[in-house]
Amino acid sequence: MYEKILYPTDGSPGANAALDHAQSLAATYSSEVHVLYAIDTTHDGFGMVGERRGDDGPGMSGEHHELDNTGMVGGHFDPDEQHESFKQYGKEVVTETEQQFEGIETVTAVESGDPHETILKYADTYDIDLIVMGTHGRTGVDKYLLGSVTEKIVRTSDVPVVTVRRVESGPK
Repeated sequence: MYEKILYPTDGSPGANAALDHAQSLAATYSSEVHVLYAIDTTHDGFGMVGERRGDDGPGMSGEHHELDNTGMVGGHFDPDEQHESFKQYGKEVVTETEQQFEGIETVTAVESGDPHETILKYADTYDIDLIVMGTHGRTGVDKYLLGSVTEKIVRTSDVPVVTVRRVESGPK
């Protein structure tokens, strides 16, 4: 049923929320899993904030922050160097994620562009049967201002999409 599953990730807790589901579906259907990291290059001066976002990583939401504190906040900004930094980070994320799919055939990729368009194009190019992805759980103004890659994928994908919301830990 699902020969090829696409698991887009940015290494964040929101994206990782869907990891168990992707693993389970891949094992159940003996699927090949494609692990994709999409570098968002759609914003002018992406990555110029000068800090890494802690456990959320640079993310696919348009909130890019550079990884080495050398952007406009700290001095010289080189877009090629910035892109290479994100590309390297993306390779680390997909490599670490690939290891989570032990015994499951995996393909990894790092692509650049508008994240939701990149994910949809990848799904089309590689004949993906199912997309499994997490949500960051943003609501209200954050969701409105930042948009939601997952929401855009759900609305526009030609293939089924399984979404898993990040569950916040702690007292309620």
